[in-house]
Amino acid sequence: MTDGSGPASAIEAAIQRLDQAVAQLDLRLGALAAKAEGGAGELFNEDRARLAADLDAARGRERELEAAGLQASVALGRAIADIRAALGEDTDDNDGVDASAHAHGAEA
Repeated sequence: MTDGSGPASAIEAAIQRLDQAVAQLDLRLGALAAKAEGGAGELFNEDRARLAADLDAARGRERELEAAGLQASVALGRAIADIRAALGEDTDDNDGVDASAHAHGAEA
């Protein structure tokens, strides 16, 4: 059986076809992997850009809230001073803490 039509030649032909199929599969998998990596990279960059924009917006909002808090604190201080003045209290009495409280605190 040396005419090339025996079982050995059929096995060799099958091995060659299998090798070709595996080579094509490797090429397709490589192309799919490259495509997937590219897509994932784009999604990562989009997420990163969105998160950076969100962070910038949050920092801006934080600055606005700090400024509003400072304004509220100043306004509250003025209102307290106005109320004390209206009640006839001395505004230089350590912010409303009487001397007896300081004396008790000094003894402690």
